[in-house]
Amino acid sequence: MKVYVESYGCTMNHGEGEKIETTMSLLGHEIVSDPSDADLIVLNTCTVITETQNRMLKRAKEISEDGKKLIISGCMASIQPEDLISVAPNAQIIDPKNYHKLPSLVGNGDGLPVIKNPTITSILPIAQGCLGSCTYCITRFARGTLCSYPLQDLVSEAKSLIQTGTKELLVTAQDTACYGFDTGSTLTDLITSLTSLDGRFMIRIGMMNPNNLLKILKDFMPAWMNPKVYKFIHIPVQSGSPEVLKSMQRSYSPEEFKNLVFELRSYCPEISISTDVITGFPGETDADHKLTMELIEDIMPDTVNVTRYSARPNTPAASFSHQVPGWISKDRSRELTKLRFKISESKNNSQIGKDFSGIVSEIGKPGTMIVRTNSYRPVVICEKLPLGSEVRVRITDSKSTYLIGEIISS
Repeated sequence: MKVYVESYGCTMNHGEGEKIETTMSLLGHEIVSDPSDADLIVLNTCTVITETQNRMLKRAKEISEDGKKLIISGCMASIQPEDLISVAPNAQIIDPKNYHKLPSLVGNGDGLPVIKNPTITSILPIAQGCLGSCTYCITRFARGTLCSYPLQDLVSEAKSLIQTGTKELLVTAQDTACYGFDTGSTLTDLITSLTSLDGRFMIRIGMMNPNNLLKILKDFMPAWMNPKVYKFIHIPVQSGSPEVLKSMQRSYSPEEFKNLVFELRSYCPEISISTDVITGFPGETDADHKLTMELIEDIMPDTVNVTRYSARPNTPAASFSHQVPGWISKDRSRELTKLRFKISESKNNSQIGKDFSGIVSEIGKPGTMIVRTNSYRPVVICEKLPLGSEVRVRITDSKSTYLIGEIISS
């Protein structure tokens, strides 16, 4: 059977999509790159905001009406199966906790079991669920409480990926900082084990909630400083208002977050910091929004992901009074986005003339490729080189979201 796996959402979800592809290949099914060629489509869903939910429903309906066999996985399959069945009545539903049942769901294919072609960048999911209780989050209902995967299993999987050509290993979870809190291991233990593996490769550590990073920071930072780890950290702040953070049930204050950023930069001045902000959360006032703007100006993150609040079914925040009108949320989002680009343009401009070592990790727009520097900054080059090549680049120009460079050695 020809199978197409279509994944949406976070890095974790895409990593699970890759595992589904591997499972299908090992069962003797053929993985295809075009959904029109497929006998079966696996729709790996996300439902983090209403806009994404509606996109998933539309896509499920399209596939169903096209007559394709359809399996729906991912977060929406876990918490909103009825909505999916209403638009795709013949679809089979499998939630993330039951992926081990996939072989019995699809059976063996006609071909020989095969390992899919190795990739330069591989995703390594390290846990399911989290320990948070954020009032706006629907994902925690889909994924449940923290369930960390065994450390030795992860190390074995990483070793296999590296031996077959992986140059970038994306370590991911809903909150990587709390890895092992349920088993007695820590993210520090995992990173130390991964960096001890033979081979030339880089590790990018995925999103960490600030409160849990603070718990492990002292032991974690020496492991993170290993040359095999990108000097990049993603820590979502969500708001600069103490009252809004309290309403969100985020377990830190703006001041604690700010101090964490300053401490990270004291360890590693060249660090690239990414953060997330939700605008228009219920009860957010103009004064709260101003505090968020001021916090972003103070910490000067390299990247800010701005999201307008979207009420999700059965979350506490959906029933909060003082829901912020959409037009106000949109205005605040535009203001934060304008600030974000102002900061990133300034930061990227400061890199012009500098030299960096990096890995050619992606094919860009026609005639270009993307190099990732040690701090995971993307550099666009007008060269054709093999993916995974190690090069040294000089930054010649910059845009708000990327650098532009030229190869000076390879």
